[in-house]
Amino acid sequence: MADLMQWANAVSTRASLEAAVAEVVEKASTLLQLPADLGLIFISAAFTSEYPRLPHLLQEKLPDVKVLIGCGGGGIVGANQQGTVQEFEGVPALSLTLAHLPGVEIKPFHVLAEQFPDLDSPPTAWVDLLGVSPTEQPQFILLSDPFSSGVSDLLQGIDYAYPGSITVGGLASGSQIPGRIGLLCNDTLYRSGTVGVALSGNIVLDTIVAQGCRPIGEPYRVSASERNILLALEEQPPLEVLRDLISSLNDSDRQLAEHSLFIGVVRDEFKQNLEQGDFLIRNLLGVDPKVGAIAVADLIRPGQRIQFHLRDAETSADDLEWLLQRYLQTHPDSSPAGALMFSCMGRGEMLYGKPNFDSQLFSSYMPDVSMGGFFCSGEIGPVSGSTFLHGYTSVFAICRQP
Repeated sequence: MADLMQWANAVSTRASLEAAVAEVVEKASTLLQLPADLGLIFISAAFTSEYPRLPHLLQEKLPDVKVLIGCGGGGIVGANQQGTVQEFEGVPALSLTLAHLPGVEIKPFHVLAEQFPDLDSPPTAWVDLLGVSPTEQPQFILLSDPFSSGVSDLLQGIDYAYPGSITVGGLASGSQIPGRIGLLCNDTLYRSGTVGVALSGNIVLDTIVAQGCRPIGEPYRVSASERNILLALEEQPPLEVLRDLISSLNDSDRQLAEHSLFIGVVRDEFKQNLEQGDFLIRNLLGVDPKVGAIAVADLIRPGQRIQFHLRDAETSADDLEWLLQRYLQTHPDSSPAGALMFSCMGRGEMLYGKPNFDSQLFSSYMPDVSMGGFFCSGEIGPVSGSTFLHGYTSVFAICRQP
């Protein structure tokens, strides 16, 4: 077994930070029974005032772990006392994942937005910043400050400098006050920027990005736009197109459209038969009735295709189930060692009205896969080959050997 990748996760809900750290370290180490190369720690906002004590406690208990990263979250994901994956929302909780990764090079980093190259700099400027060569074909896990990390620029830079790489992660959550969040990289607690790891070698990160929406109506081509403003769809005022669409919906969808209407932007301009996963879901910010324009939370180019979408608990559940089924169909021989879950604070009990929905649905399809994670202020994951910051999304990173 020693030459195989192994993952183990444990959660503690002890109110004392010392007791919680001791419990997760003992449980995860016992489950792993091998040297840990990577540790991932997610700590609930209930411990906010104690974040500065965490690095020392972890270094004391886990002196031999090569690289340790983590962050604070408004909710924590991991294995309960019975080994079942669970979502711990609004309670003190600490989740520790330990991974034995033979043949994997792990490069940790902490970067600040002010260190980023200009977006017109060459790819080598991003390579210099992160300190890992594109020839190593790294995969990235990022944990970012939601206030000042400039994470969207970082994602663009990584996609540019490391074509074909997979990047996943999330924005730390649990505080609305800048400087109160926690980002951990080895023995240091940071209050801003991005911590992360580049993983190269004997590892594959597969992703499931569940945006929780379903399309309504037909795709429309954008015939005029200005930055994030839709000015014409198929030569028609967008608001007129939307009103016609809404009038064609059934009563329940019409009610849903009043508060849960989104815009899906097609990422692959050449794909004809569109399906779930082909759209990047973005918020509809507002309308201008005078000119019939619609504002979208993203830049929109003329020639792109968009489709209106709706989101509710049932749609979200169906979307994740479809993506899990498709993953197993397209990876029939995959034997994942571990997984990470980065879920929006707006999902969980708030969306489904009951706990543990996304994590247990995942576990019903991959029952023996160890999983840790947290509830984010924004989720990082790829759609159609490019990496984006999402909202209302659950991103799963499925880790396996090639």
